[in-house]
Order: sequence, then structure tokens, then C-alpha cells
Amino acid sequence: QVQLVESGGGLVQAGGSLRVSCAASGRTFSSYTMAWFRQAPGKEREFVAAMSRSSSRTYYADSAKGRFTISRSTTQNTLYLQMNSLKPEDTAVYHCAVMVGNRASYYQPAAYDYWGQGTQVTVSS
Repeated sequence: QVQLVESGGGLVQAGGSLRVSCAASGRTFSSYTMAWFRQAPGKEREFVAAMSRSSSRTYYADSAKGRFTISRSTTQNTLYLQMNSLKPEDTAVYHCAVMVGNRASYYQPAAYDYWGQGTQVTVSS
């Protein structure tokens, strides 16, 4: 069983920066692919970024490239998403997720096995 707890959300002005965190508990944190998704009111859950099990590969949605950075601290068992140049359209609940199985897609929510409750990020105009 994997447990995930997000933190670091809040209210930020457009153009500002924010870092959200995902603390993971369970076995072999570094053995899992992990990702960030977000969901805005009335919209489907959307892929943001992912990191492979070995941390050797990262993947970003087009909307995140050049602005967001995903990283992981193995010693702290924590996944991070650094968000810069924030826009109002980034407003959403941000969830972290863990992929236990060996699945091909990093971009689909159905590929992930465990989810955190999410942290709210609000970007004002």
C-alpha cells in the first residue's frame, strides 16, 4: 500500500511561483513511476508531469514545458513540482500519483494505482 499526501498549494499572483510537494509512504519509493495531475472545476483530470522509476526520464505536458519542473528526493520520499510563471489557467487541484505496475502510458490517469487527496493551487489574474 502506498499513501500520498500533497502540500504546498495556495494562492499566488499570475507570474509568480509555487512548489507543491507529495510525501509518500510505503515500500521502495524510488521503484515507482510518479506523476502530477491537475483537475479544474468542470474539467477532466489532466496530466502535468511524470518521472520514471529510475528518475532518468521526465515527461511534461505541453502546457507545463518550460515553466514546470518535476523532481524527486529519494532520501525524503518526496515528489516535487516547481511551478514558475504561473497563469490563471493553472488554477486547479493538483494530485500526485504512483504507478506500481509496468504500464506504457505516463499520460493517462488510468495507468496509476495510488492517488493523493490533492492540494489547491489558485492563480489570480
